[in-house]
Amino acid sequence: MPNPPRLRAAALTASAVLLSAVLAGCGDDSKDQDLTAQKLSWKDCPAPSTAEGGGDAPSPLPNGDEWQCATLKAPRDWAEPKGDTIDLALIRARASGDESRRIGSLIFNFGGPGGSGVTTLPAFGEDYAKLRTRYDLVSFDPRGVGRSAPVECLDDLQLDAYFQQDATPDDATERTKLLDNTKEFNAACEDNSKKVLPHVRTTDAARDMDLMRQVLGDDKLHYFGISYGTELGGVYAHLFPKKVGRAVFDAVVDPSEDSEQGSLGQAKGFQLALDNFAEDCVSKTEDCPIGDTAQDVKNRIAKLLKDLDRTPIPGVGLRKLTQTAATSGIAQSLYSQDFWEYLTEGLDQAYDGDGRVLMLLADSMNGRNEDGTYSNLTAANIAINCADDKARYTEDYVEQKLPEFRSASPIFGDYLAWGMVSCTDWAVAGAADHPDVSAAGSAPILVVGNTGDPATPYAGARRMVDALGAGVGVELTYKGQGHGAYDSKNKCVQGAVNGYLLDGKVPAAGTVCS
Repeated sequence: MPNPPRLRAAALTASAVLLSAVLAGCGDDSKDQDLTAQKLSWKDCPAPSTAEGGGDAPSPLPNGDEWQCATLKAPRDWAEPKGDTIDLALIRARASGDESRRIGSLIFNFGGPGGSGVTTLPAFGEDYAKLRTRYDLVSFDPRGVGRSAPVECLDDLQLDAYFQQDATPDDATERTKLLDNTKEFNAACEDNSKKVLPHVRTTDAARDMDLMRQVLGDDKLHYFGISYGTELGGVYAHLFPKKVGRAVFDAVVDPSEDSEQGSLGQAKGFQLALDNFAEDCVSKTEDCPIGDTAQDVKNRIAKLLKDLDRTPIPGVGLRKLTQTAATSGIAQSLYSQDFWEYLTEGLDQAYDGDGRVLMLLADSMNGRNEDGTYSNLTAANIAINCADDKARYTEDYVEQKLPEFRSASPIFGDYLAWGMVSCTDWAVAGAADHPDVSAAGSAPILVVGNTGDPATPYAGARRMVDALGAGVGVELTYKGQGHGAYDSKNKCVQGAVNGYLLDGKVPAAGTVCS
């Protein structure tokens, strides 16, 4: 997505949108209410809201059970826990096995930040069918996201224009335009979401999860966090180490990095994934349609982006495929090896002047629905990142860093470097340079790193283990491609994760799956 502090898109949500496609309550005065004693009213789920991504209500589970939805009240400001509340949207699938073997609820966060758990969990529910034998599967829209006090910034037409902008400026005029667009975006967020912006930090969401744990009736929080969800889980473990039950972190955010280091790490990660894609294409028995060698594939991509900077080509409807949109589309396709065929097709068509496939991939990255409406993925992503990340980068600082980013990735370097200005004019001060996830006294947390992960590079898993502290993090390595490991369907990974979550069997530290 153009101009985020980091490309921490909710890849699973975006994937579901692509594959299917090719307000929040505020102000309830609850000063005398004990929110831990509230009773949830579970009902059949409605169709997702526009902010959640739109579409149809979730289909029944394979055994015919219906997904159920409810609303949890949480303090808008955790510094005033008996003050005004907001509504948090929840979804669950009841455990399918014998009630006597039910462990409790397993809460999922699929990443972003900004992804709707209410829409993502049903989209991938079958992947977690084995876990459902002993858990109620539960997910939620974190505060600022979807139906949960959503951050609102630009309208749909404004977002179309925003995503068409040149996010990799080449001269002073283009730099001024990018910075002006960023200021306009940030000002719109403040105008439309002033009450919620100070309260969407990851620490706030972690406190929401502990409230959720109590209302769901669990003594411990059993948790499955993916991508940004690993950062959220780490912050929870830091705040409530004695309340951690069985927890898995997959596609691990490096908690030791500030936002600049995270962006630079992603430049390297996406470049590695692109290298792997190119090698895979030319290694197949049939001819690779987008290059004769891996270097040729990458050279042609670089030339395409340069050409698009000068002259965009037809995309979808009246929208053109710009350099920025093409870069977004390429990045989106690298989140899953299953998408590499779309990238090959999209590049092949783009070389012939047809930008439709790459534009659809970019739409998926940006949360654009088929009808031209947008989820609030981008607004929430930027709001949460900017509330969390203390750093505020200037135009001059980014200019100084461009050579380092370009060295890390000729394709994604400029794109990610200029993304660092997203928070410069944000209305709310950032909380810290990086999250504190130290969790002495916590139960073991299984930390799963993927060697080919573009968005959360593999080194972050080891650093998460180190940051959690001695005796807490247990590292498992998956030698694979794409963002995350469990949903790769790798039997070794799924066996280790299921063994821990279902039976409490902690795999040996350093286990490697391939």
